[in-house]
Amino acid sequence: MDVGSTSVTGIHVTCVAALRDYYGLDREPVKVHEPYQMLGWVEDDLRAAMGLDVVGIYARNAKFGVPVADWKVWDFRGLDVLVPGGFNTRTEPNGDILIFPEGDETAAPSGRMPLGSAFFDAIVRQPEIDEEKLDPADNLEEFGPVTEADLDHFERAVRAAGATGCGVAAQFGGTALGDVALVPAPALKHPKGIRDVTEWYISTRTRRPYIHAVFDRQCDIGIRNLERIHDRIGDAVDCVFLCGTDFGTQTSAFCSVATFRELWLPYYRRVTGWVHANTAWKCAKHSCGSVERFFESFIEAGFDVINPVQCSAAGMDPAELKRKYGSRLVFWGGGVDTQKTLPFGTPQEVREEVLRRCEIFAPGGGFVFNSIHNLQAGTPVENIVAMLDAVHEFNGVAHA
Repeated sequence: MDVGSTSVTGIHVTCVAALRDYYGLDREPVKVHEPYQMLGWVEDDLRAAMGLDVVGIYARNAKFGVPVADWKVWDFRGLDVLVPGGFNTRTEPNGDILIFPEGDETAAPSGRMPLGSAFFDAIVRQPEIDEEKLDPADNLEEFGPVTEADLDHFERAVRAAGATGCGVAAQFGGTALGDVALVPAPALKHPKGIRDVTEWYISTRTRRPYIHAVFDRQCDIGIRNLERIHDRIGDAVDCVFLCGTDFGTQTSAFCSVATFRELWLPYYRRVTGWVHANTAWKCAKHSCGSVERFFESFIEAGFDVINPVQCSAAGMDPAELKRKYGSRLVFWGGGVDTQKTLPFGTPQEVREEVLRRCEIFAPGGGFVFNSIHNLQAGTPVENIVAMLDAVHEFNGVAHA
């Protein structure tokens, strides 16, 4: 069972604080290790209380370009939390919170948390596009060689994770091809290239040579970085989450299967091919939405694991997914609906849904329990505990 090992299987900082109170653990400010989504760090004592089996390896820098270090206290709308030292914000008169790339308050803000929201949205800072001067290198500025500081960080993190006896999931970064959470480049002060999300989607149709050039070079850089990381840490991680590009909506898809096979499949195969040929790591793909139509292509692309298994989307019936793909894909997620049941249901309704999903996905293996994407702010702590207890009930494990 996984809660918190990746930025797509995580838990909001407010939920972490509520769980610490529920289990009677030390009351201390929770670390926000992923500020974009305001995800909280699950410390060893809470992981033990929850009965989790997976720990995560994250990149040294957060998505806004600041090292996840030098913690300081920040008042998050009445809750004291710990944020990285470079986490610098400004509150607007309307209550919106702005955040700055690399913590530089002289730069234009790159993220906004609207009043009433609990996470940041990227601010699009799209320079005027001159077709004659458009250079794929501009969309590669954030994808550089891994540094010695990064390698030292990964080595320390992997050593600590290995000491827990849990499974280890890693997000090394650099291989997310066209992930629209990253296209606006929230870590860069002056992003160039195609940074507007709408313009990026249009470009997958109208500027395909440009997109191919970006993906081709990104693969070169990413594979070289994976080589250096593996040289340093070896096979001490079990699974690497390679890409979080979403291809599905609630009812449909962002592109056709044919477009996926032309624009993404060849590059995914290069990355997963290197991983499978040179490591013991398993390759995970995140994609929200109605994506069953892509599963055969995901498998052909070399992915071993699919997340978050959004069973509430069209065509994502859990029993049918297990029947068709259960021998070829690990389902990492799908455990409970985070759109309705978990935030708005009763603890009993949560228990029943979790048990049903475990009965479907667990037989024969190939299932890592996780909710469908991150646990969001406002989720009742009683429902989160009901989810955890139901998994332990299914496993026949007494857990206090």
